[in-house]
Amino acid sequence: MDDAFVARAQETLAKDTSVVPEFWQNKYKTEASVNWDKFYNRHTTNFFKDRHWTDREFEELRPGHAFSEQNPVLLEIGCGVGNFIWPVLERNPNLKVFACDFSPRAVGFVKAHEAYSEDRCHAFVCDITKDRLSDTIPPHSVDIVSAIFVFSALPPEKQAQAVQNIAEILKPGGQVLFRDYAMYDLAQLRFKPGHKLEDNLYVRQDGTLSYYFTVERLRELFVQHGGMVEQENGYTVKRLVNVKKNIDSERIFAQAKFQAPIDSSAIDEAMAGTQLSDTSDAAQSDGMAMRTD
Repeated sequence: MDDAFVARAQETLAKDTSVVPEFWQNKYKTEASVNWDKFYNRHTTNFFKDRHWTDREFEELRPGHAFSEQNPVLLEIGCGVGNFIWPVLERNPNLKVFACDFSPRAVGFVKAHEAYSEDRCHAFVCDITKDRLSDTIPPHSVDIVSAIFVFSALPPEKQAQAVQNIAEILKPGGQVLFRDYAMYDLAQLRFKPGHKLEDNLYVRQDGTLSYYFTVERLRELFVQHGGMVEQENGYTVKRLVNVKKNIDSERIFAQAKFQAPIDSSAIDEAMAGTQLSDTSDAAQSDGMAMRTD
């Protein structure tokens, strides 16, 4: 992102001074899982494509790399209908995957997939902002957590709780692989007035939320609140060209890697005083599918 682009983006965002009324802000945040469930009811498994690109962006997902251990374990949060799961399982035959989503309908589609087998994949409903992952997954047992286009669907005030929830099940030295929408992304710039809840947080027409990250925000969440070590944290820019729709612009994503410290006391210190709900009740794909509707 050059200075001229950032200046134009800031000018565009500055024009939108209105925010959604507080009643509707609270409603959209409270009903986040409900609105995503409705989304999957409408689109079933047809909206997102399988994420075959993930091992190009994250070498840890390639066979013989981070998954060289005898029984590697991965947790996919916000698994949707499984667009990440199936390619990574196919590439890594010894991998065990846990997969969760706060949409019961999405989890149902994962379980109904022809490739689903409990021997290799366990899908379950979980709102990671309040339901303890450790109720389903043994503490400190996961090698890699994939957080790909999921945190943007969470209200900002609940994101730190989600990070701390993840930290409980990561092995010492385990990694979080993160990719999501970044500030000044084309999708953010195309929102019309009436969709903004607060800075960098918007609501689509279908009621689902979309938050746009900065590297500073990620550092705050995973290092300050999660007690993790920052390995990589930056922006990935992809040019989007569609001649028919007269689009020639940039998709901007935040991409990062964070590692749980070998000494778990750092995580315990960061999590001190923070509690998740005691309830264990069962309460997307390459990112280029732009949703500002």
